[in-house]
Amino acid sequence: MKILVIGGGGREHAIVWKLAQSPKVQAIFCAPGNPGMAGLATCLTIDPDDIAGLKAFALDNHIDLTVVGPEAPLVAGLTDVFEQAGLLVAGPSAAAARLEGSKAFAKEVMEAAGVPTAQCRIFDDAAQAKDHCRNLGGPVVVKADGLAAGKGVIMCRTAGEAMAACERIMEERAFGQAGERVVIEEWLEGEEASFLVFTDGQAIAAMPSSQDHKAVGEGDTGPNTGGMGAYSPAPVVGPALESAVIERVIKPTLAEMKRRGAPFKGVLYAGLMIDKAGEPKVLEFNVRFGDPECQPLLMRLDSDLAEILQLLAQGRLAEAEVEWKADPAVCVVLASGGYPGDYAKGFEISGVEEANAVEGARVFHAGTALKDGKLVNAGGRVLGVCATGVDIAQAIERAYEACGKIWWQGMLLRRDIGHRALVRLKNRPLVGIVMGSPNDWEVMKSAAKALTELGVPHEARVLSAHRTPGQAAQYAASAAERGLKVIIAGAGWAAHLAGAMAAQTVLPVIGVPIGSSQLNGLDALLSTVQMPPGIPVATVAIGAGGARNAGVLAAQILALGDAALAQGLAQQRRDMAAEVAAAEKKLFA
Repeated sequence: MKILVIGGGGREHAIVWKLAQSPKVQAIFCAPGNPGMAGLATCLTIDPDDIAGLKAFALDNHIDLTVVGPEAPLVAGLTDVFEQAGLLVAGPSAAAARLEGSKAFAKEVMEAAGVPTAQCRIFDDAAQAKDHCRNLGGPVVVKADGLAAGKGVIMCRTAGEAMAACERIMEERAFGQAGERVVIEEWLEGEEASFLVFTDGQAIAAMPSSQDHKAVGEGDTGPNTGGMGAYSPAPVVGPALESAVIERVIKPTLAEMKRRGAPFKGVLYAGLMIDKAGEPKVLEFNVRFGDPECQPLLMRLDSDLAEILQLLAQGRLAEAEVEWKADPAVCVVLASGGYPGDYAKGFEISGVEEANAVEGARVFHAGTALKDGKLVNAGGRVLGVCATGVDIAQAIERAYEACGKIWWQGMLLRRDIGHRALVRLKNRPLVGIVMGSPNDWEVMKSAAKALTELGVPHEARVLSAHRTPGQAAQYAASAAERGLKVIIAGAGWAAHLAGAMAAQTVLPVIGVPIGSSQLNGLDALLSTVQMPPGIPVATVAIGAGGARNAGVLAAQILALGDAALAQGLAQQRRDMAAEVAAAEKKLFA
């Protein structure tokens, strides 16, 4: 197979690196590529926006598959032009690529599909946009509607900042034609995460979660960039949340695009904000691999990328094997001093070979060039230094060890990539919430909420006692070793997930019956409560109320050895009593 990769950054280097591992691949060409790809691909002097030139090359060289890295060629219609010429492309049409090409269009699609997202208003008049910001008065997010290389999103804490952002985007045209319209959104609080899937419009193959670091400065300070680093997986996205995103975001969006006559094929990227209750909202869609999320994700891919993308482009993704390595991966971006503003180019870079020699490390080139035979910086983001490890802490340590081998004048990097993951790992889950179906989350999230209110770390999994019995048994058998102290298991019908858990562990198990069948949960109640002597399951009421009590009961069990948690439970009881007293006073006032 001959493959053409379009683009020349770190994302494309990672794609080329992974494609080159496939026994199916005969040759790789990259337009324009970069010096890091030497030996893996033939770099071409064709601009990624020169669609006619790229098509001519693909036809003349009998290219079997084209993979598009950046968004601009997709939005400009490269896939349409190539497919009309009989060429296979792993990327969306221009109509489908509008999900990234226009933030206003993406909002329309999300609204029509019922996808959770921030409330917004869209303006094509600068004066009206500024008036809206003045009237809102509070923090908002102002976004250029079109493509702005990841830099067209401005976080504004005051009305003055928001009005200035509108002026910069719409009147000064800081992002060119991308600023003809602006989207003014509510400011969402929480933790961001990236969720990517392969899809041919029907089948979906989810990638592991990841998290980008957009701000240029440590502690997420300073202006937004194209990304200063990323890691995968992101602990904020647990299995239950992953299932929820697929059901509530990915599937409805694909269905709506198909309804509009623009079925989506390629890599769909949902940028998410996860609130304190664990609920996701979509910040934006991208229609290709993220950069730098692509680098750690492909470090973890344990399958043949060329085969996946070929089957995707043919509409046969369901036939693809898509497996991922368990080891986490981290990418630290090394940038030119001054980025994302003005920066100097042409400084010699040293130490890349030494960095690649660090165990588990791999350096991907982004903004590099050769000058008089020497490697120099030629862009804002210059190198992506990646590493894998047995856990996220080791991956971070290895990545920064490799970064320490590299130097050029003015080199810039963040030294806190992965900091949120490390914080979450310090708060390892003590309670496991398990449910038999993704649909059960609507009930079981009440248990998660109760634990969150009491500050009890927890995790959630979708495991079936009947459809995935081996995984369910393994989860329970390894729970104590992984630090869990209590398991809450919820299932509907006559499934006995709680019993299956209790049979494999000596940890306390709390069963939550769920009313999924025509018997409104009575079958689940009987199935959960009836256990043989010596294998107990504590059983609560049917539904969300029972799930909340399960969370509280789990906290009470933990409080036997945690004085602070016991005080929190006592305070919660006092608060409930005060609410009853206040309600009585209001009723008989």
